[in-house]
Amino acid sequence: MKQHVSTVDRSRVVISIRGLEKAFGTNKVLRGIDLDLYKGENVVVLGRSGTGKSVLIKIIAGLLKPDKGTVNVLGEEVDKLNVRQLQQLRLKMGFSFQNSALYDSMTIRENLEFPLVRNRKNLTNAEIDKAVKQVLEDVGLSQTINQMPGELSGGQRKRIGIARTLILQPEIMLYDEPTAGLDPITSIDINNLINEVQELYHTSSIIITHDLTCAKTTGDRVAVMFDGKFFREGTFDEVFATDDERVKSFFDYNFINSL
Repeated sequence: MKQHVSTVDRSRVVISIRGLEKAFGTNKVLRGIDLDLYKGENVVVLGRSGTGKSVLIKIIAGLLKPDKGTVNVLGEEVDKLNVRQLQQLRLKMGFSFQNSALYDSMTIRENLEFPLVRNRKNLTNAEIDKAVKQVLEDVGLSQTINQMPGELSGGQRKRIGIARTLILQPEIMLYDEPTAGLDPITSIDINNLINEVQELYHTSSIIITHDLTCAKTTGDRVAVMFDGKFFREGTFDEVFATDDERVKSFFDYNFINSL
């Protein structure tokens, strides 16, 4: 497992969330979330399924509107933006979805070219080719350039999904359950890749997970969500240095019941 090295600039806040609330009917999913993400920082949002983690990431990306509170991303209040402004902001954010979201009918090269051709219309073919080869090298999959997504393993597809977001060189990465459905060895590879992305691209990231190994490996800071709120925050060791049963049961669920 590679050593996690990061350079966090605590004088620069890239995401600021205050008093965030979201309900679906009578189901209150977020009940007052406050969070700052600093430049160059990986923050892990940890919680069991159904605690509102994915709803949080969708609100940050402007895919859902909050009922209350503010979400400020790179100086922009997300729910106040019009469609064009939101599109411009999203170009500065990379999303790594659980299913990798690749186009099965396109080769890996075409999958990676697609966001560039769509969003960077002034690039030459040579510049596009160089960007594709560079990002494939960065995720360790140069040899897959002419393959189809269906020929790749789950871990490789995840890497290519991350590469496709990186090709636009985002300032912020949002990872939604990056190790879900992967075997333990492949999960370690993805965790290492998240750290490499942070170092190579100087990204600031929010990593949504219920995987404690992912949290421990990638997080500069961990925020534990329970019942729609953060109730513990700090380094991994600080968060789990407690007798609080809500934390202990989570630790046992990951590291004891899974043995």
